[in-house]
Amino acid sequence: MARFAEGDRVRVDIPDETDPEHSRFHGDHGEVVKVLTDDAGVVTTDERDSQLYRVALETDETVDFRWRDLRPPIDDTSESEN
Repeated sequence: MARFAEGDRVRVDIPDETDPEHSRFHGDHGEVVKVLTDDAGVVTTDERDSQLYRVALETDETVDFRWRDLRPPIDDTSESEN
C-alpha cells in the first residue's frame, strides 16, 4: 500500500548528512505527482520499497523518492484540526 497518493504535499527528509541527496533536497517541500511501482520490495523484502514517488518540488524540479525519504509537510495543519 502506498504511503502517499498523488496530490499529497510532502517534505523531503534525508537525515543522513553523508547521503549525496541530503544537501540537495533535505527540507524541500513538494507535491506527489505520480506513484510508480517497481520490484525493489522483492529485493529488500519490504513491500514499501516497491513504491517510487515522483515529487514536483517547490524549486521547480521533479525528483523520484522512496517512502523513507518523505514525510508529511511541516506546514500541514490538517492533523491538528481533528
